[in-house]
Amino acid sequence: MSSRRFGPALWALALGYFTFGTSSLAVVGLSAPISGDLHVTQAQVGLLVTVFALTFALTAPLAPVLLGRLGRKSVLLTGLAVMAAGGVAAALAPNYGMLCAARVLTALGGAAFGPAASVAGSLLVPAERRARALATVFAGMTAATVLGVPLSTSLGQSIGWRWTTLGVAALTLIALALVAALVPALEPGTPTTASAFRPVLRTTGVLPAITTTLAFMAAQFAVYGVAGAYLADRFHATPGQVAALLLVFGIAGVAGNALAGRVFERLGGSATITVALAGFGIAFAALLLAPARFAVAVVAFTVWAAFSQLFQAPQQARLVALVPDQRALGLALNASSLYLGMSLGSLLGSTLLPALGAAWLPAAGLLPLALAAAAHRASGRHHPHPTSTPAVPATAASR
Repeated sequence: MSSRRFGPALWALALGYFTFGTSSLAVVGLSAPISGDLHVTQAQVGLLVTVFALTFALTAPLAPVLLGRLGRKSVLLTGLAVMAAGGVAAALAPNYGMLCAARVLTALGGAAFGPAASVAGSLLVPAERRARALATVFAGMTAATVLGVPLSTSLGQSIGWRWTTLGVAALTLIALALVAALVPALEPGTPTTASAFRPVLRTTGVLPAITTTLAFMAAQFAVYGVAGAYLADRFHATPGQVAALLLVFGIAGVAGNALAGRVFERLGGSATITVALAGFGIAFAALLLAPARFAVAVVAFTVWAAFSQLFQAPQQARLVALVPDQRALGLALNASSLYLGMSLGSLLGSTLLPALGAAWLPAAGLLPLALAAAAHRASGRHHPHPTSTPAVPATAASR
């Protein structure tokens, strides 16, 4: 079965991921207009990211259990529909409390759609193309940081945050229509029940792999979560330089994600993740030890972004290989740990930046990165080649 046949379906899923990522992060750039309109502080607006992340982290593992009877494609469409409804509710929110409630609704939709999209991507292609397909789907999330967040920020200043939020909801409905038209019916696979949590988590390698994701994202967001303040303090960057560097960071991340599938096919999943961790560590060591020159920040951030985005698709492919019959639950747990890591990392960075100063902040990020490396080693100790599964048709892969 040719994987090219399903290219449009993979890109439809990527568009859904793009709207999901933009919905989760756009309020960062819309904090000023939201705070002015709803008469709250920008710090309170910043909590909307935490509300979204924690809701997603708590509910993503439950979604396969609660929605398992709907069928895989129905879960995708339901998740997108709920995301769109949450976006409309946010655009119409009369006060901060209702906006928080709308963010919870959007996150619930994302918790249903995000892991299900990765599952769909893993089922549409033969096993040897799985990492590349997952990289295509996850490219939507990477693009959200490059295009979605800056574009939302710009539109928020010109047409207002409500119309911008409504526009993201409309794009979500377009993604829903494309997924409905382009993604074929998918085999239901083994039903996910509450009793499946224990055997999945007890499968050798799964819990360390999920821990790897959590620690990896905590390390990343310990600096990225406060990137503007960090760059201004450590490298004396102007607001214009910060914006330009974050754009470069996003572009380098897209490039790294695009290469992830090819590197995976050449090195294997475990080695690719090891390379990602090593490159990430080198970038943070450079930020810690190098002189406070903006050119150094540009190089270090570029290396960081490219290597960090080598991580996501191979990690998802490894989890699919570890629990193929419960891939929906495995990927949901991984997605939950990803957002929990983002929340913990942002909390770590915002707490330690004023306490340690910008110069020492990457050292704080290296600690969870070391934990990620140790957990990754443990995850592969008894599974040296967890991704070396035979090529099978997509319809058979889900049985």
